[in-house]
Amino acid sequence: MAKTAEIKMKELHSLYKNCTLCPRNCKKDRLSGEIGVCGVDSEIRVARAALHMWEEPPISGTNGSGTVFFSGCSLSCVFCQNSDISHKRNGKKISRERLAEIFLELQEKGAHNINLVTPTHFIPDIVEALDNAKAAGLRLPIVYNTGGYENVETLGLLDGYIDIYLPDFKYERKDIALKYSHAADYPEKAKLALSEMVRQTGKPTFDKNGIMQKGVIVRHLVLPGYTNDSMNVIKYLYSTYKDDIYISIMNQYTPREAIKEIFPEISRKLTTYEYQKVVEYAKSIGVKNGFTQYGETAKESFIPNFDYTGV
Repeated sequence: MAKTAEIKMKELHSLYKNCTLCPRNCKKDRLSGEIGVCGVDSEIRVARAALHMWEEPPISGTNGSGTVFFSGCSLSCVFCQNSDISHKRNGKKISRERLAEIFLELQEKGAHNINLVTPTHFIPDIVEALDNAKAAGLRLPIVYNTGGYENVETLGLLDGYIDIYLPDFKYERKDIALKYSHAADYPEKAKLALSEMVRQTGKPTFDKNGIMQKGVIVRHLVLPGYTNDSMNVIKYLYSTYKDDIYISIMNQYTPREAIKEIFPEISRKLTTYEYQKVVEYAKSIGVKNGFTQYGETAKESFIPNFDYTGV
């Protein structure tokens, strides 16, 4: 007999106790108010919910992606462009009922999808909010927008809920992952997570207007001075998945003043030569399903205002 919705939700919310939702496995009792490695307890915090035009074309389309930016993050990368919400955890506390309303409001505004940005540490509430929103008429594809550092077991809770996975694959080398994201196990966890994401969604599908309906787009941000690692990332992705995923090679690295003295080697913008080197490598090994960025993207005007719009 299928579990009742009430039992299912109680089991999901119990995951906040002794929390192991992310690979940090901090085991904090976030349900009782303890703060996890993600920097938050179990109360949902959202910093912005609005149409966003700066995702990949099949995500943003012409109307925009219905992005919901959650506060907190288990990675806390030193170069994070969203540090106001990932490091400082700025955000407004909301109920899961309000979260469901936000999903429906974004649909009403014409969003092509609901885009959950850094959502891992709130998965139990997100699942319930999605159930409630779908019962009230939500019909858009659901995008899971993540840094790629995920537990496969946690992703399993999302099977059937997520239509499109939009993970980062930041590093191939453990030492770089440790230095900039405090996570030497990032490459291992990201590979396992990506395999599960592809299993869940299958090959990419699009509607008649080119808007993605199912599939995986893997993002890789090229860091200044680390083109060799970037090429190793691209090599792994393409040799493993071929055309079953899309690869988005990003040049929008924006140096943060706060890390200038601690990490001087990445306290500069990416050069055109460095970026083009990675793009040309991707082409040379056969990557066709992909996206590139050109123009001046490495500036703060491309960073959203986390002013509680739509929350």
